[in-house]
Amino acid sequence: MKTILLAACLTLVAAGAQAASRYDPTRMSCGKVQATIARQGAVILRYQSARVPGLPLYNRYVQSDRFCDIGEIRARAYVPSADTKSCPVYICKRPDFDRHFRRRILKHN
Repeated sequence: MKTILLAACLTLVAAGAQAASRYDPTRMSCGKVQATIARQGAVILRYQSARVPGLPLYNRYVQSDRFCDIGEIRARAYVPSADTKSCPVYICKRPDFDRHFRRRILKHN
């Protein structure tokens, strides 16, 4: 019974890792990148760094907060596309509460 339960858990983990499709946004227009994310909910975009030649960059981009993990929020990000260098998209990230706290402390001093 434990073996079956373990196998089921591993299958679910593997399925979750394969759920997001991978795309190269530099081969798509900005509108197509945004439409793909909207249609699929979450995708992996992979492209080459403009600052460091040969360095691949990638991240998971999402349509809405419901594709983020608990404790994460949707934040704006930009990726290169075939027709622009800064196509607006969204990523999931943990909020930086400490940064806002420090800013309030500095204003009061």
